[in-house]
Amino acid sequence: MQREAAEIRAEWLGHLLSTAPADRPAAEAAISELYRLIGFEPPRFHWVASPIAALETVPPGLRLRAAETADRLAEWPLPLHFRRQISELTTRLDVTAVRDHPALDRLMGQLVRAPIAASGNGTLAMVLGSGSGSARFRRNGPWYSALCASWSAHYAALRTSGVEYAREQNRMLDLWATPVRSCGWWWPREHVCVVSERPVEIHTEVWGDEGQVRLHRPDGPALRFADGWDVHAWHGTKVPSWVIDDPDVERIARETNIEVRRCAIEKIGWGDYIDRAGLRLVATAPDPGNPGSELRLYDLRERTRVLLAVNGSTERDGHRRRYGLTVPGAFDDPVAAAGWTYGLSGDQYSRLVRRT
Repeated sequence: MQREAAEIRAEWLGHLLSTAPADRPAAEAAISELYRLIGFEPPRFHWVASPIAALETVPPGLRLRAAETADRLAEWPLPLHFRRQISELTTRLDVTAVRDHPALDRLMGQLVRAPIAASGNGTLAMVLGSGSGSARFRRNGPWYSALCASWSAHYAALRTSGVEYAREQNRMLDLWATPVRSCGWWWPREHVCVVSERPVEIHTEVWGDEGQVRLHRPDGPALRFADGWDVHAWHGTKVPSWVIDDPDVERIARETNIEVRRCAIEKIGWGDYIDRAGLRLVATAPDPGNPGSELRLYDLRERTRVLLAVNGSTERDGHRRRYGLTVPGAFDDPVAAAGWTYGLSGDQYSRLVRRT
């Protein structure tokens, strides 16, 4: 069953990460039927090249009311109707799945639903955080959760594994799954539905035990849409383009975001960064929590030092990553500094069998 779950997860991750042009007829037919089911006439469709374009432009011929702007999406009436529809559907599906197949439901939740949800948050959801003004939004907002492939994948996986739903439940599940398989996100107003094309380029890495993926690319944008909107990412962290394209010591020194600064240093490499920045070596010591490796303590800036260590476990490529941790400037002993990062004293850390 775990192999079957992995195959189902791979199929739905393929839909989530697809860069193929949208199947517009399929998406429009499914969304039109969903409109009818909540009592509205099928809308006029306005297709855009990216989610940002959907949030930053007004469809031709549409005069927006104050409550219809992108930053007030939670107040739009149709998303509320659709979310209620999903809630009613999943409640009925859960009656069958949880009651009759509790172990299978838990397994698919762990191996399909959770990894796809995490992968959605670690990939496509990042692009909307790149907007400005009214285009900025809460990535975990209720409408975006409704559009996430994870819940459709979960119930489809149960069905593939033998759970039987009622005919109307199958029809509803297929209607909601069709846009996931056919296009990007969509934003429903009463008379107009704005639908985004998929990205034209996406680069990811596997980072979890259950096949989760996140954006990562060391030599360009990790996510790009046809209209030029893109996202640069370093091991799942969204970063300014300079971190990937042109990291340097001066920019790192000016950067106020700790995570962005860390990514830029990792892009350069901690060893090269220390040399370029001219950091003063304070002390070195064998790492008792990671036999065969060395701890190195450097001055970083006023009242701050950086501890350079080697990861206790190997990465997926077989290498052990060197990384730096900022510690208070009062530390002169690398072992004590390493213990501090774990909430331990230096003596406690030195007695560890092995750090992981």
